[in-house]
Parts: sequence; C-alpha cells; structure tokens
Amino acid sequence: MFFNLPTLLTWARIVAIPLIVGVFYLEGLSAGEQNLFATVLFVVFAATDWADGYLARRLNQTSAFGAFLDPVADKFLVCASLLVLVHMNRADVFVALIIIGREIAISSLREWMAIIGATKSVAVHMVGKLKTAVQMTAIPFLLFNGRLFDAIDTHLWGTWLIWISAVLTVWSMVYYLQKALPDIRARSR
Repeated sequence: MFFNLPTLLTWARIVAIPLIVGVFYLEGLSAGEQNLFATVLFVVFAATDWADGYLARRLNQTSAFGAFLDPVADKFLVCASLLVLVHMNRADVFVALIIIGREIAISSLREWMAIIGATKSVAVHMVGKLKTAVQMTAIPFLLFNGRLFDAIDTHLWGTWLIWISAVLTVWSMVYYLQKALPDIRARSR
C-alpha cells in the first residue's frame, strides 16, 4: 500500500533530509546546538528503518512499494548526510564517493538482476547489513562532532567508523558482484 503506517515511516526518512540539512542554516543556534539537533533528527529518523520493517511484518502491511521505498529512503538519508559532512569538512570526500558510488552501482545491479529474473543472487546479505549499521553509527557521531559525556570524542570515533564503513562498503559491493556474476554470464550468452 502507498500510505500505511510502515510506509509513512519510510516517507518520514525522506522528509527528514531537508530538516537535517536545514538545521545547519538556522540562525540563532550555536554550532553545538545545530550539531545536537541534526544528530537527534538523524538518530530518530534512522530508527524508523527498523520500525517500518517491524510494523510492516507485525501489522501484515508489507507491500512491493514499501519494499522498494525502504532502501531508497535509507540511501537518500545516508547520502545527504554524507554530503553535509563533506561540506562541513567532517568526512573525507573519498569516503563519500566510495559509499555513494557503491549505492548507485548496487542499486543498478539489483535493477538489472530484477529485469533478468535473478533477484535472489543479490538479496541483502549480512555484510550489507553490517555496513549499514556502521554507517548509521558513524554519521551521528560525525554530525555531533564533539565530546559525548565528556569522554567520547565523537569526531574521532565517527571518522574511524566511517572509514570502516567504506571498507565494508567495498567488501559488500564485491560480494554482491560475485554473487551476480554467474547469472550475468548465463544471461549474456
């Protein structure tokens, strides 16, 4: 269904993008307040990724549209946040290119595999889920960009985690390409 609770939560991730970006353009807020608001918004909206899937299964409201929109919303949220972080010199442009490039490549691969009827060979794998979890941890750390509980340097941890996620990004891309290769070869003949 186009509009049910799980799908509305997915749409909320897309709507969140201008809110997260816009926080950094609000006048009257200190840099620390902007960082905190952006971080809270990201964490709240990133949590909808878990909630929409859980509710779709629990309420028996799964749909093909929801299955399509969910990863699109995740990619929009991550890519927009990465662009903000690069703009603010909190993330390396090379990391952003790796992550965004992989998302484009794997989305294209999945679309092609759907056309040739081989979607199972590029089904979501644990390495892809791990990559997403590390990204979703690194980004709020980098958005916060300060000391958490006067002990955790979120910029340092976020930088390490975003680079780890870049490595996992490449690893997951290679994994999906290897899984798809036999079907690609079979269909190319």
